[in-house]
Amino acid sequence: MNEVTVYNWLIVTMFFLAAAAFSVLFFVAAPYGRHARSGWGPSVNDRLGWIVMESAAPVVFLVCYFGGPKSSSVTALVFLGMWELHYVHRAFVFPFLMRSRANRMTIVVVALGFAFNSINAYLNGHYVFMLSGGYRGGWLVGPEFIVGAAVFTSGFVINRHADWTLRSLRHQGESGYGIPSGGLYRWISCPNYFGEILTWIGWAIATWSLAGLVFATWTAANLVPRARSHQIWYRQRFPDYPVKRKALVPLLW
Repeated sequence: MNEVTVYNWLIVTMFFLAAAAFSVLFFVAAPYGRHARSGWGPSVNDRLGWIVMESAAPVVFLVCYFGGPKSSSVTALVFLGMWELHYVHRAFVFPFLMRSRANRMTIVVVALGFAFNSINAYLNGHYVFMLSGGYRGGWLVGPEFIVGAAVFTSGFVINRHADWTLRSLRHQGESGYGIPSGGLYRWISCPNYFGEILTWIGWAIATWSLAGLVFATWTAANLVPRARSHQIWYRQRFPDYPVKRKALVPLLW
């Protein structure tokens, strides 16, 4: 069995696992953040958990970049920049912006996140820097990349602004929650998740790849149920929570 065969089977398997994850997470919220609870085994500080869990993505993708035959092309550099822009922040900046120092993350969640990020970065990096053949000349001015990059950038900005809004609700060291407002929080409970989903839909379009589609599918499979859990949590915790605010998609759901 050669590497291409293994790669193709991984793609198929990841699609099936995304469907399974969506089915489970719709009824059982992943035990981290505001949904953290006992009974899931040993835990670590959530800052350390985030770093370990997310660091696989920028590292594995960078390894794929250096191992690719077309790594010096402008297109390869642009895709590398897009990926690392998100994940360097996610792995090495975001954890140090967390206000609370008391939250915990179970080792099970950290291990599953590390495994997913490793496989996902390999699938995307191997395609972009190996299987794609380096993309055709002029890819960066083609419709796929222009539309995808626009969606990616919009999602990235929405995600960063939403995270900033959440952080602004707390002072350093605080662990309580409040009702966020402003920006897309006027219409939905989870604009950070909405932005994240947009980001990877944009990536899938810009790379025009099954690996990108797998990532976008997994992002939605993970975050759509979590947005629903957040919506329920907010309404149970805050009697004055805005009744017209949707969970994830403005005006729809």
